[in-house]
Amino acid sequence: MDNLTHSLVGWAIGQAGLKRRSRKGLAALVLGANMPDLDVFFGWAPWAPLAMHRGFTHGLVGGVLLMPPMLAGLLWLLDRWQLRRGARFASGLEMHFGWLVALSYIGAITHPLLDWQNSYAVQMFSPASNAWFHNDSLFIIDVWIWSGLAFAIWLSRRRERRGAAHWGRPAAAAVVALVCYIGFNSAITARAKAAVRSAPYGAPERIFATPPPVLFWRRDLTWRSQGVIRWGQFDPLAGGGLRSVSEPVADNMADPRVRRAIAMDAGLRDFLAWSTMPMASVEQSRCTAAIRFGDARFADRRTASQFTRMVAVPTGGTGCPPPASE
Repeated sequence: MDNLTHSLVGWAIGQAGLKRRSRKGLAALVLGANMPDLDVFFGWAPWAPLAMHRGFTHGLVGGVLLMPPMLAGLLWLLDRWQLRRGARFASGLEMHFGWLVALSYIGAITHPLLDWQNSYAVQMFSPASNAWFHNDSLFIIDVWIWSGLAFAIWLSRRRERRGAAHWGRPAAAAVVALVCYIGFNSAITARAKAAVRSAPYGAPERIFATPPPVLFWRRDLTWRSQGVIRWGQFDPLAGGGLRSVSEPVADNMADPRVRRAIAMDAGLRDFLAWSTMPMASVEQSRCTAAIRFGDARFADRRTASQFTRMVAVPTGGTGCPPPASE
């Protein structure tokens, strides 16, 4: 998810009342909710044009187990430094380091759980496993989450400033509503994937069911079966079932020229380590094959150019230099 969503989730949890557990408690929640994205500054991306990360720092070990105590420690040191300079804190709260650590953990765990909800996927068990996980329940930017959380935070802060009892209830209700919203969308995704599995296109090996922006109840489907890719749509408000199913397109991943390109190019192997639905197109000339690699999830003409990699492979032939050995 985008960092505004992560920040709003951490803020809403704090505004529900947890921020009062310790001085800098709200900072721990908001910063913890964004902390796993630090990997973009340390070259974690295996393929730079994608700026892909979502690996170790987004997993349950790096992002959830190891990083929160470091964040709490930095906030505690900042607090000590401010006290030495004679700072006064308007909140009137005491510093409780145990709660600061706990709030850092709460903020941090929201990050991979939210990123798991969209089709970009997350390596939840890195570094023990490079497997990608995706729940396909949310688009990467969800304006309904933005507006709902922002309104609840504003209302809760307004009640807090007025000294109202139970001022955190609007924020708490928004967090509960978010969980219900994700559950509702997960059920739609399950129906969409079931429609693919029951269709007469062969058993799918992998399915992505991506919600489009704004129209959260629809799903743009991509699936692979027996070496071919198909795309379709699912709309529970239009009777359910698959709609607008495309003609099959070969993924060409078994083509010997494609396999040779993968063996030759380490950067391409990094790209394929990220891509969970790879496909390739091959243009053969007299001596070389121009191979365009992409990801079927992002085959739309508006995004395809951002998620492709070109590789030229010598294929030999009369009057051509022989291909290099793999």
